[in-house]
Amino acid sequence: MFDNLSERLERSFKILKGQGRITEINVAETLKEVRRALLDADVNYKTAKEFTETVKAKAMGQDVLNAVRPEQMMVKIVHDELALLMGGTASEINIKGSPAVILMSGLQGSGKTTFAGKLANMLKSKRGKNPLLVAADVYRPAAIEQLKVLGEQIGVPVYAEEENKDPVKIARNAVQHARTYGRDLVIIDTAGRLAIDEEMMNEIESIKKAVNPQETLFVVDAMTGQDAVNTAKEFNQRLDFDGVVLTKLDGDTRGGAALSIRSVVNKPIKFVGTGEKLDAIDVFHPERMADRILGMGDIVSLVEKAQEQYDEEEARRLQKKIAKNQFDFNDFYTQIQQVKKMGNLKDLASMIPGVGKQIKDLDIDDDAFKGIEAIIRSMTPQERGNPEIINGSRRARIAKGSGTTVQEVNKLLKQFDETRKMMRMMTTGGARQAMRKARRGR
Repeated sequence: MFDNLSERLERSFKILKGQGRITEINVAETLKEVRRALLDADVNYKTAKEFTETVKAKAMGQDVLNAVRPEQMMVKIVHDELALLMGGTASEINIKGSPAVILMSGLQGSGKTTFAGKLANMLKSKRGKNPLLVAADVYRPAAIEQLKVLGEQIGVPVYAEEENKDPVKIARNAVQHARTYGRDLVIIDTAGRLAIDEEMMNEIESIKKAVNPQETLFVVDAMTGQDAVNTAKEFNQRLDFDGVVLTKLDGDTRGGAALSIRSVVNKPIKFVGTGEKLDAIDVFHPERMADRILGMGDIVSLVEKAQEQYDEEEARRLQKKIAKNQFDFNDFYTQIQQVKKMGNLKDLASMIPGVGKQIKDLDIDDDAFKGIEAIIRSMTPQERGNPEIINGSRRARIAKGSGTTVQEVNKLLKQFDETRKMMRMMTTGGARQAMRKARRGR
């Protein structure tokens, strides 16, 4: 995401490279390119103009320290202003209530129904909530069925009234149903249209009035750019929603909606959808997004994703095995499965500072582990537990069984052996011993 904007901003900062100090002339030249970059990213014109004016005022008021180059200072100012433009800090969702009610709004095709399922899944697994999904879209063919399928996948019940075509009554009845059956969270999926119309706005206003939700979220496709911002503005005038959800952010290389929407409607972006899977949902962190736009990575989010898959007891067991040099292919296979659960591999790699730019043109397939998994699965239990016994004839059999070559099997075995040595070295303090030896040898 934001690839084009990141490139353009990087080029604009190069104007200051080699300059001894910040001057009105070089700042003006840099910010002219920054404004162009923002406009090309489909950022609202007024937002882009105000942004560059603020950055200029702050840049001209800065005394550049001897240890800091002018372009570094400008990157810092732009980073901080980008974070402020997108809201400054993450905005919490209000789920206090008995039950708490969340109302979804937006146009047809924005991803409301899928997001309702993702949000229910997230609040159930991470916040311990007991959600109920409500099918209040009575117009779109298969909308109710889609929500039921999602509910089944995440183990959340769906409230629907097949014969009732009054979404206001359905929503009101659903909240009462939640109270009766001890559900502490209600997420109402509503109908959308291909364009804003009076009937749709009247209907969702009536639903909001009937259920008095703790949160009204406006869901919009990030890839629609300025159209997303304009639609948000119209919805907000009628609904006064509490926050924005940007879906399909993983496919948005420009970023105009994410950068403009807060300043136009003065409502926070609360969540972003980053893929098709039901766990592809993130709380929106403006500072982390500014880091990613400026090519600084997002280590905090990467660590959080890793911690979600982290099992303390399993980690202790693994540490003991590594220390005794007993790490085997069973353990290796388990680790691969945990990495896969963390999400899209290219997105994960781009969170590492400096890596995003290097891999932007690479096609990193989510099936990158497929060959390795096939090789491991073609090993016998004895071979997985004792890799040392894998001789030439065993390698040939494993290659044939996995649909790979002997060379690929050899490569994996070599990499595995090197990984095991390095892991043992780090676990047992061997790294410190090696450093002491190196110092003595100098």
